[in-house]
Amino acid sequence: MSTRIAFLKGHGTENDFVIVPDPENALDLSPAAVAALCDRRAGIGGDGVLHVVRSAAHPEAREMAAEAEWFMDYRNCDGSVAEMCGNGVRVFARYLQHAGHVAEGDLAIATRAGVRTVHLAKDGDVTVGMGRARLPEGEVTVTVGERSWPARNVNMGNPHAVAFVADLAHAGDLYTAPPVGPAAAYPDGVNVEFVVDRGPRHVAMRVHERGSGETRSCGTGACAVAVAAARRDGIDPAVTGTPATYTVDLPGGRLVITERPDGEIEMTGPAVIVAEGEIDADWLAHALG
Repeated sequence: MSTRIAFLKGHGTENDFVIVPDPENALDLSPAAVAALCDRRAGIGGDGVLHVVRSAAHPEAREMAAEAEWFMDYRNCDGSVAEMCGNGVRVFARYLQHAGHVAEGDLAIATRAGVRTVHLAKDGDVTVGMGRARLPEGEVTVTVGERSWPARNVNMGNPHAVAFVADLAHAGDLYTAPPVGPAAAYPDGVNVEFVVDRGPRHVAMRVHERGSGETRSCGTGACAVAVAAARRDGIDPAVTGTPATYTVDLPGGRLVITERPDGEIEMTGPAVIVAEGEIDADWLAHALG
C-alpha cells in the first residue's frame, strides 16, 4: 500500500460520501477500513464509501464491463456492502466527470443491482435511470414506540418499507432501525421511509438507511416513496400509459422522481464534489490496529 491514498468528498442532497478512486481494484477496503473512513469524528466522515473501480477489474462487475466501464463498489458507513445507492450513483457520475473520465451527456455505471444509465446535464443536475420497482406481496408493519403503521414493500434493487404517517416527528430519532414485521419479509434488513404529504404529487420523507442510520437523503428511498405514493393515489403508469412524476423533499434537499409507462424510474437531483485530498495510510493502519 502506498503511504497516501487519494480520496474526494461529495454529496447528493446532503447524502455524503468518501470517494476512493481505485481503477485497478488494488486497495483492500475491509469493512473496518470503510467504517474508519466514514467516522465523523476520527475519520473523514460520510454516509458511505464510493469505491471507484473499472468493471473489468472487479470480480462482481466483470460481466457488466462490456456495458459499463466503471463499477460503483458501494459500502455503507458500517462497512457492509449495499446493492445500490441512488444518491451515490449521481455523485459517482459527477466524480467521473470531475476526473475527466466522462463528459456531459449519457453514460452507464455498473452497480450490484445492475447497470444504471446516467445523464449529466449542462445545468448541473444528474438524472439516473433507477430500473424498475418490484412490489413484493404481503403486508408489512413498521413500529416506532407505541405507534405502528402499515407499510408498502418496495424493492429498488435494495429493500424498502414505506410508511405514510401524519407527522414526520412520529419517526422518532431514527438512531436505531425501526422494527419491521414480519422479519421474513426482509431477511437482509431494510431501509425504512416515513412519508407525509405536502401537496398534489408532492411528499416529504425521513429515512433510516440499513447500515447507516438516519441520513439526510436516500435516492433509492425517494424512488420507493414515489412509487408507493403513486399506488396509494391509484396511479400506475403501466395502466394509464402516462408518466407519473412526484417531487420528494428530504432533509438534505429535493429529488424529482418519474415513473414511466414501461416501469423505468428516473431520478433527478444535484451532485457536488466538495473536496479532494489524501488519506494517510499510516493513520488508516493505526485506525485498524
